Amino acid sequence: MFVAALISVMIIVTSNYIEGYDNTIDQASIQETSIINQTMLAVDTVPHMITKVYHKDQLIGVLSESVNLDGFLHTVYLNNYMADYPDSDIGLGQDVFVLSEESYMTFENEDLKILDYILNNGLFSLMAYRIEFSNGAVIYVKDISDFEQAKEQFLINFISKTAYDLLIKKQLPPELVTYGTREIGITVEESAKYSKGFVPQDHILKSKAEIITFLSYGYDTSLVNYKIAKYDTVEYIASKYQLTTQQLITINSEVLQSENQLLEEGSLLNVRYFDSPLNVVVTKERYVKEVVYPEDTLYVKDSSIREGLSAIQTKEKLGYKNVKYIETYVNGVLVKGDVASSVIIKQPIREVVRVGTKVIPHIGSGSFRWPLSSFSESRITCRWHCYYDPKVGGWHTGLDMQYRYTTYGRIYASDRGVIEDVGYSYYAGYYVLINHNNGYITKYDHMRSRSWVKKGIVVYKGEYIGDLGNTGYSTGPHLHFSIRVYGTMVDPCRYLREC
Repeated sequence: MFVAALISVMIIVTSNYIEGYDNTIDQASIQETSIINQTMLAVDTVPHMITKVYHKDQLIGVLSESVNLDGFLHTVYLNNYMADYPDSDIGLGQDVFVLSEESYMTFENEDLKILDYILNNGLFSLMAYRIEFSNGAVIYVKDISDFEQAKEQFLINFISKTAYDLLIKKQLPPELVTYGTREIGITVEESAKYSKGFVPQDHILKSKAEIITFLSYGYDTSLVNYKIAKYDTVEYIASKYQLTTQQLITINSEVLQSENQLLEEGSLLNVRYFDSPLNVVVTKERYVKEVVYPEDTLYVKDSSIREGLSAIQTKEKLGYKNVKYIETYVNGVLVKGDVASSVIIKQPIREVVRVGTKVIPHIGSGSFRWPLSSFSESRITCRWHCYYDPKVGGWHTGLDMQYRYTTYGRIYASDRGVIEDVGYSYYAGYYVLINHNNGYITKYDHMRSRSWVKKGIVVYKGEYIGDLGNTGYSTGPHLHFSIRVYGTMVDPCRYLREC
């Protein structure tokens, strides 16, 4: 009897100890601070499942067994998201997770407060498509078709719609039968992988316009605005910011439709060039008629002609050739050009001049060559009177030009003559002035550095006199070429055969 009584006492003590130990554990387990203040109503002797809801590492609260989380999410979807995201699905946000665990505790029912907290803070994810590019860029869209349409609209910023439609069918535009350009290829360097899953709704690009903005500028969608001034033209603004007129029109398509459009003073234009996470490569075939210059003038002594006088025996005649270039553009910028074929269709004729005893080359021929290496390897960026400059109170008086395939390049004397001046000024930068001693004076502005020529020396037609640059009052590397005839500034294109 004594032993039985002792065993009974030990069982009671042990049971009380275990119960006290369990209570201690359970009491410790509910000390976790929650966002929603919930009162513990009871400590049960038998554990049951509870549902904890966390936002990041913070407990929001404990849901009751009666809550219908799926029904709550469905109602939120119908009321708040279905209009913008039809045929989608909804879940809790990426930073929200639900944990089920056993507990002895029973908590006050605060389901409405917990669900309101989730609703008011927009802690939801929506079913969307994840698009990951091979360069690491990632976007989320609600509909793949939106992305494909936006991508096509973005691509035709760099290629005509007609050529694009043919190329995606693996067809080429018609062969060139005359001079011009055709687009023969388009590729995107980056590949894309698609997957589907729940995404926070503020990460999703909801419209084609938002997708196009991302494709144009990546994650940094800030723009560079230019305020239109009086007398501004599309051509001037484009050249000022190193854009082509077509590129300026493309990134301002809601405002600009034509390069000849009159601009409203005070309006804003975006002048930030494409900074796309994609590299759109367009290949073009350009077929042109190009000038072939004859050899340098041949001077032949003639004792029958008085010294100091000369006579042209054979007049210089330009030759011509048909040249086909294959050019590569990346996001609208010309990065490479190769000659695919070149056929001379008319041989040039070298000028022969008979002179009395010796050559007097400081007198110009009266005809002018293109001051860069060739017309086809360069481009005109601003013509005569292409803009009004309030700094000097007048229109642009000259011809601006750049090389196509390099930022800097050589400049050549447009005709033979004497160096009348060489130096630097605030407006022209480094410049050279050539007097052709026949009423014509040519000037070459914005050279990269001071020319090697010296005042008073004679230069020949086509002789290298310096490098194209960006000095003085200039918005980018280019040559400003001007011609004076008996002291009057004239349009250079009246004397250059190429333009």
